[in-house]
Amino acid sequence: MNALETDIIKLRALEPEDVDILYRWENDPRVWKMSGTVAPFSKYILRRFIESQKYDIYETRQMRLVIESKSSGRPVGTIDLFDIDPYNHRAGVGVLIYDKDDEGQGYASSALQALIRYSFQILGLNQLWCNILSNNTRSLNLFRSKDFTVVGLKKEWVRTTTDWLDEYMLQLVNPMK
Repeated sequence: MNALETDIIKLRALEPEDVDILYRWENDPRVWKMSGTVAPFSKYILRRFIESQKYDIYETRQMRLVIESKSSGRPVGTIDLFDIDPYNHRAGVGVLIYDKDDEGQGYASSALQALIRYSFQILGLNQLWCNILSNNTRSLNLFRSKDFTVVGLKKEWVRTTTDWLDEYMLQLVNPMK
């Protein structure tokens, strides 16, 4: 099996046809808190982002992959490597399953499993890390289930409309080295 596949998903590169779905997902304020976004993206900017994905990931320091359901062939979310650090062999990870109906189907777990395998076996990274809001227990459980360890807590790190949220930093050091 391809390093970017599991039994239920495949991870694929962004295609120009993905602009409409990215436009919907990236411009949903529900997602902004997790991605650190505070303003909408234009289709023009998203087209340029998709176009930039053709460059070497060590040049752009990022890679976004679409999570596609193998059974339906439908995009269900995205998974990202960002802040790729070629010198220290590490990268940040972010995952989004957009529709509520697709949550709890194993897509995020399978995508993260495939990305970990790809990152360590193909890219030769030494570690992956992520930041997760303290109230996002589903994501905390997901990353912990893949052996990510909480290595820090940033107090009152993210402002909401009514309060502040803490944010955990988690890390996975390559167990295969």
